[in-house]
Amino acid sequence: MNVVHLPGLPEVPRTPAQLEQYLAPTYFLDWQAPAVQRFVSDAIGDAPDARSRAVRLFYAVRDRIRYDPYRISYEPAAYRASQVIEDGYGWCVSKAGLLAACARAVGIASAIGLADVVNHLNTEKLRARMGGVDVFYDHGYAVLLIEGRWVKAVPAFNIELCERFGVRPTDFDGASDALYQEHDAHGRLHMQYLADHGTWSDLPLQQVREDMLRHYPGATFSAGADSDSVAPGDRFENETPLAG
Repeated sequence: MNVVHLPGLPEVPRTPAQLEQYLAPTYFLDWQAPAVQRFVSDAIGDAPDARSRAVRLFYAVRDRIRYDPYRISYEPAAYRASQVIEDGYGWCVSKAGLLAACARAVGIASAIGLADVVNHLNTEKLRARMGGVDVFYDHGYAVLLIEGRWVKAVPAFNIELCERFGVRPTDFDGASDALYQEHDAHGRLHMQYLADHGTWSDLPLQQVREDMLRHYPGATFSAGADSDSVAPGDRFENETPLAG
């Protein structure tokens, strides 16, 4: 199945063929894998409808998969939803892909979006890995079709990280977009959205990889990291935000 890229949100599908491209399993959104099925079943519990299931899936991906910008890989296998669950960590792109896959597992159409953001709560170490740049290019988010309309959801920052950094966690009610807040819990600038690059019917890893190489030339961030080379105690949430 060809990956469809749109400059904005997809149109609400009107035919089974249009809907299928946002429900089908793919290499990355492998929602039929046993690991994904178990994760989804455990997360949704007795949720009776699509909206409540989407909400429970959002919080499961947000908090059970730890945000880790130091173990970014550009190997395709690392972005399979089943692998992200097994690893127990990811960054915005891989976590968005996992949420999209989980949504498809319960019959909720989904897509992946990319946007550029400024993170005012960067850390010294992460900024160095990014070559001194504060713009996070190709920040990933999921787009879910709930009750006849598309909503955006960012499940990236887990609750532990938010509490340590003094950032209000991103909440989701299944009806409104769940994006990063502009200010943190103390009123300081947190995230600013600079550009939205639209949506894809599947995770656009090649696009992300090319953009990382272009925007972070020579930086560790664009090269990716071997998870085995990162010390177990080297956790992003243990650092101090530059604005802190």
